[in-house]
Amino acid sequence: MTFTVLIPARLASTRLPNKPLADIAGVPMVVRVAQQALQSGALRVVVAADSFEIVAACQAHGIEAVLTRTDHPSGSDRLAEACDLLGLADDNIVVNVQGDEPLMDPELVTDVAHLLARRPQAAMSTAAHALGSVAEFHNSNVVKVVLDAQHMALYFSRAPIAYPRDTPDALPSPAPLRHIGIYGYRVSFLRLFPKLAQAPLERTESLEQLRALWHGHRIAVHVTQHIPGPGVDTPEDLERVRRLMGA
Repeated sequence: MTFTVLIPARLASTRLPNKPLADIAGVPMVVRVAQQALQSGALRVVVAADSFEIVAACQAHGIEAVLTRTDHPSGSDRLAEACDLLGLADDNIVVNVQGDEPLMDPELVTDVAHLLARRPQAAMSTAAHALGSVAEFHNSNVVKVVLDAQHMALYFSRAPIAYPRDTPDALPSPAPLRHIGIYGYRVSFLRLFPKLAQAPLERTESLEQLRALWHGHRIAVHVTQHIPGPGVDTPEDLERVRRLMGA
């Protein structure tokens, strides 16, 4: 099967201005992300940018990019426009890799795409890994997911789920799962998703993927044994990634 990687990138960032263009050893971060994604075996890797500056930076390094509108309320809206600009067919599979994940494992990108191809009943796919820390389990910035017997998502939450009633200060067994923010979509669903009404649960948890579950669409989850490298949200994150990449 073939798939396309789409990387949404916008200049506006509250905590780290011009984040996609942040330098990592002489290369803009969004280009580093695309270079990682190219190792996944994707047919095509495209940056969906909101500015000429990002498009120019990508083109200077041989990375394909398209210019999308600046007023998209979410990354999924930007990707839906990119699908139209690229002329992708409804039955194509795309993987959304965030533009601030320069350490994204190419194998995980492949796994998320292949999982969706194997699960015709799912509209989306994503990934998770087992948590090993009670502190992370109770951290609201760490998104958790619970699965059914077929590894389909039942719910995503910032709360500790599934909650161990009898041992609240310990990790439950089996280990809870931390959600990894990578998504596979069928293009037909990606075009539909921005048109779906926002879900009450989505507003409560501030988790966009709950919109899909609320409207009855299923999300297949790949459980990886490998903890992904850190993303970049803040200047401190950027320095950590630079050190990890030897920059």
